[in-house]
Amino acid sequence: MQFYKERILNAAQLKRLSEHKYSCTSASILDAWLQPWWCWLVSKTPLWLAPNLITILGLIVNIVTTLILVWFSPDARQEPPRWACALCALGVFIYQSLDAIDGKQARRTGSQSPLGELFDHGCDSISTVFIALGACIAVKLGEYPTWMFFQCFCAMTLFYCAHWQAYVTGTLKMGRIDVTEAQYSIMGIHLVSAILGPSFWATQLPINVTLNLVSNYAVVILTTYLVVGYVTVIMKGGVGKNGSTVAGTSILSPVIPFSLVVVPAFIIFQKSESNVYQHHPSLYILAFGMVAAKVTNRLVVAHMTKSEMEYYDWSLLGPAMLFLNQYFNHALPEYYVLWLCTIWVCVDLVRYCGQICLEICTHLRIQLFRIAPAPAAAHAPHASHAAANVTASESEKSDSEDIIPLINNNSIS
Repeated sequence: MQFYKERILNAAQLKRLSEHKYSCTSASILDAWLQPWWCWLVSKTPLWLAPNLITILGLIVNIVTTLILVWFSPDARQEPPRWACALCALGVFIYQSLDAIDGKQARRTGSQSPLGELFDHGCDSISTVFIALGACIAVKLGEYPTWMFFQCFCAMTLFYCAHWQAYVTGTLKMGRIDVTEAQYSIMGIHLVSAILGPSFWATQLPINVTLNLVSNYAVVILTTYLVVGYVTVIMKGGVGKNGSTVAGTSILSPVIPFSLVVVPAFIIFQKSESNVYQHHPSLYILAFGMVAAKVTNRLVVAHMTKSEMEYYDWSLLGPAMLFLNQYFNHALPEYYVLWLCTIWVCVDLVRYCGQICLEICTHLRIQLFRIAPAPAAAHAPHASHAAANVTASESEKSDSEDIIPLINNNSIS
């Protein structure tokens, strides 16, 4: 494990990545209903706006609105302002909508590439952490720190399992109840908190439990159902030789990198004498969430380049700081070490993602946040025809459903 590599991807990996074809199936209930909205939205999007720029703008909005919530309630026990909850609902809606149209914009402008898929999933891995954290703050789940830990790591685990399944089968599969339904449910939670106040979730029910705990039980049931589904598909074997992954590796190999995130997070949380997690849950979740995002990004890269996934990563140095500080009887205040850990993992994540994107851009001879003017202008009059010719392997989510409304929308060109 080298601290700094001049190149993360070798020539063979870049070649396999350039040959990668996106494969995704979706049975989502809401996706079909939202296709007209997404198609109308992309029809109003300027042709010069790059798909990756759309994605990153949505992520920035999501992060900023969540951090406002964190500012007012860093321990998830204080009651945040109602307007902050409403703003967070809007932030999730904007992110979800922009995330849904980036692939459509890519096909509309003829700028689709493997980089778009990687960039989209990379932003999703980060957004998952912020969306889960924002929902926990909106219902004041800091009153039950263990449940808050469970909720946030459930979201990260489900996202990782979805890509683990894709690494094994070669296809990203979305069920009837999936990410879109989860995002709209969280928008609903924020709106309830905005209208009735976050304290509404502390309402005691006749069965002697609070509303926020009932929502937790629902998440447990749903998470169990989804994880069982993922594991069932994974254990059937992959598309590689002798039922291996797309890279020809063991179908169970992705368990180890993610376990190196979740297990230390739980142990440090339980063993802390100063209760660093209980006092600073938002910072703690963000620190380990960024490590989980880095590991998930590496899994996506391994899938797209058909490569083996390394078990260890330099982002794990962040959690190691906390662990070693506990081992040596808290040589430094845990709060300061937690901040150091958070800064380290965020810088490492940005460095890794930035370097990966630059290497792919150089190899494919494209720009990350810009569409070349000439090709865009040349293809603009034929955008509807380009959309009609999209193949299933190049589609985003369930784009077979978006072709008809996209063609029928005369304002696209």
